[in-house]
Amino acid sequence: MLDTKNNKPRVSIGLPVYNGENYLKDAINSIMAQTFTDFELIISDNASTDRTSEICKAYAEKDMRIHYYRAEKNLGAAWNFNRVFELSAGEYFKWVAHDDLVAPDYLSKCIEVLDNDDSIILCNSKVEFINEYGEVIAAYIMKQNNVNSRKSQDRFGYLIYFNHFCFDVFGLIRSDVLRKTTLIKSYPGSDRALLAELSLIGRFYEIPQFLFLHREHEERSTRAYSNLQLRAGWFDTSKEGKITLPRWRIFFEYLISVNHYSLGMYDRACCYAHLGNWLRMYYRGMAKELIFAFKYSLSYDSKDKIK
Repeated sequence: MLDTKNNKPRVSIGLPVYNGENYLKDAINSIMAQTFTDFELIISDNASTDRTSEICKAYAEKDMRIHYYRAEKNLGAAWNFNRVFELSAGEYFKWVAHDDLVAPDYLSKCIEVLDNDDSIILCNSKVEFINEYGEVIAAYIMKQNNVNSRKSQDRFGYLIYFNHFCFDVFGLIRSDVLRKTTLIKSYPGSDRALLAELSLIGRFYEIPQFLFLHREHEERSTRAYSNLQLRAGWFDTSKEGKITLPRWRIFFEYLISVNHYSLGMYDRACCYAHLGNWLRMYYRGMAKELIFAFKYSLSYDSKDKIK
């Protein structure tokens, strides 16, 4: 039930989607099956061309907690992710993907953690991988996990080094904290930058149970756009075919966050050291981006002169 005092739900769930008809029903059903019921589900349809609109409207007609919005044209994933948060009203917020699933007690267990410890700003659970049929195919287990450390430099270092899948971005987050951030920006890897930014504000907590099911299938964006340059157009359709330097952008976003938030001198120095190590790890990829951009610009100039 909704909070009758202010008519606002405790939890807002944002589901950005584009052409998600294959798995959308399963995702919505897993949300509506939550044992914790004081939530709203905000669906933002990025001008889908399949049956997504039909599916969403049918669910919205059956349950007043579901709010469906549709853009007139596809503005990219970054805009859509931020849109569902901008439309939210809950104390806590969670992004969900149209192809992932959550266990029925996911919200209740995350809320219990956040309600009992103000220093924790994001709560997620252990993750299992499922295939296109919903069958569990693997468990995602990290040997090292410092997201719950009370030291900001430890959390920051872990997230920029080891958090390859960025599953924490789909955790339950305090809305007032998320509003302080730059949210999802329009370049590949911006979810990594957001998590690193959040890590400088507060602790994360991972529930030691597998309550989040991540679906692996051929239609996922990371498979359809395996090249970071191509994926830029998925994040922001206005950047389709344009040169981007995503790894450089991620580095500078990390640096901006470290400089922006109030950290002790020692903590800030440790974060700078982490950034130095990060550069040593990824300098080859950053160099390749510059070479690609240079070659692309030469090719573009040549074609322009021929015209």
